[in-house]
Amino acid sequence: MKNERNIGQEILAGIQEIKEWRQGKKKLKTTRISLPSASDVAKIRKNLDLTQDEFADFMGVKVKTLQNWEQNRREPQGPARSLLYVAKKAPEAILKALPRGRTTHKHHHARMATRSASKNKVSAK
Repeated sequence: MKNERNIGQEILAGIQEIKEWRQGKKKLKTTRISLPSASDVAKIRKNLDLTQDEFADFMGVKVKTLQNWEQNRREPQGPARSLLYVAKKAPEAILKALPRGRTTHKHHHARMATRSASKNKVSAK
């Protein structure tokens, strides 16, 4: 039988860790990531093989806003930068989240599978 997690104990241990950190008795592990900036937007969109209209729709912004990002006139902010980070690091997750009816999605999904297969062939040599 599997060992059952004691969620209550884990929560209490977490609270204790925070308490010790606040008192300066403990250092917490942190991880820093570099979120994409305006100069990354066009490359991320093109890697997903999406039009500006499709990508703006997915990001929940106006096409003009996306164009401003792509032309480095404005910087994406807040949640948009986080979503761009996911799109950059895990494009397959973004493509999976897109509505099924998109021709671009199906085309790109097949292209990514081909790309992945060819990478495997190269690494196997």
